Amino acid sequence: MSSAVELRITALPDFPHVAAGDDLAAMTADALSRGALQLHADDVLVFAQKVVSKAEGRRIDLATVTPGARALELAQTVQKDPRLVELVLRESRRIVRAAKDVLIVEHRLGLIMANAGIDQSNVADPASGEFALLLPEDPDASAAGLRERLFQIESMQQAEATR
Repeated sequence: MSSAVELRITALPDFPHVAAGDDLAAMTADALSRGALQLHADDVLVFAQKVVSKAEGRRIDLATVTPGARALELAQTVQKDPRLVELVLRESRRIVRAAKDVLIVEHRLGLIMANAGIDQSNVADPASGEFALLLPEDPDASAAGLRERLFQIESMQQAEATR
């Protein structure tokens, strides 16, 4: 007879907006503290890709992107911004499907997805232009780094508590 397993999902309270260079682990530790929450060995933290990408500085100003000939041609087919198409091509191994309003690619990480996972929602700055957010460079390394940094913070907090 197996014992029951509980699954609980808890959103971290008052999590701030994340910008390039922010210490996502420290922000997470602070949010855990605000919520009087403590991590346990079998806990799983889930971060939206967008938060990790922002912290890692993967936001690209479209004004800095110069589309090449291939992007210009493909942009006409898919009817998308040629600068966005250029970024999609840079992040992709191959095009899987291209049609009006559709650009499906194999991302350099091996994932098949629309627009190479590039996100333009909630990343624009009305005062300074249009932006796009790329996926993290190495999601596995990002996760490992977050985990390691959270352990460091937890160790420091425990050391301070015993003083």
